[in-house]
Amino acid sequence: MTASTTTPVAPTDRVSDVLARDEALVEVFVRHAAHFEKLRNVMMRRVMARLVTVEQAARIADVPVQALVRDLNEALHIDVRPAAAEEADALPCADEDSGHRPPSLREVELDVREDMRAGREPFSRIMAAIGSLGVEEVLHLRTIFEPVPLFGLLEKRGFSHERARIDEDDWSIWFWRTETGAGAREPDRRDPARVGAPAPDTAGAGERPIVWLDVRGLEPPEPLVRTLAALESIPDGHELVQINARVPQLLFPVLAERGFACEVDDTRAGEVRVRIWRAGRD
Repeated sequence: MTASTTTPVAPTDRVSDVLARDEALVEVFVRHAAHFEKLRNVMMRRVMARLVTVEQAARIADVPVQALVRDLNEALHIDVRPAAAEEADALPCADEDSGHRPPSLREVELDVREDMRAGREPFSRIMAAIGSLGVEEVLHLRTIFEPVPLFGLLEKRGFSHERARIDEDDWSIWFWRTETGAGAREPDRRDPARVGAPAPDTAGAGERPIVWLDVRGLEPPEPLVRTLAALESIPDGHELVQINARVPQLLFPVLAERGFACEVDDTRAGEVRVRIWRAGRD
């Protein structure tokens, strides 16, 4: 194999980025666990590989992350420095379930297994279900692999989870709001595109430099990934305008968590513009 770069593969690299360096690296994954046979399926990559990091993939397949990282780098003919190996060894162990669901909660089931097998992006459906979940309800999510990326995201939004592996490609995960009872808040059921800091006035917006990002035609979650990457690199005082073919529901809670506000313009046929700026700045 010939590596396109000498940068070592890291546990935090997305599986899709690793395979983009050399598609033959699929064989390294498969050698570690038969679970990774799924990566040979292009449709499955659309759902799994673009969201999951090497560390998370190792956890899903129950293999040592340091061994997987080492073998990926060896296949690319990259010498991993001892520091990098130590960093992989020092990664935290797989987190356990964050709690035990209260038996009194009413169960709401969402089965996205067929969507995932067909290569359809299920995360907008999941986030919509999460957003409408009441304090006396628990979401029972059915998936074909452990959705590790969701755990950290939803934990930050005040959700606990419990999980159970039913079969090789059958997982049950339950999500519920951590705060229950009289003091808990009901979910915000307003249009998430309108929630956030007030939009800067028209005059101010005209003076503020705009960075345009066209994500039409990209497969999810690439629009989300590229938007967040662009927000990390734009200069202070600028705003980002994402041009999309649809309203990006999954993007809104992530923006709110990162301190951004947004406004949606869906008045154009076949085009949605999402204006994003740092909340609290003029």
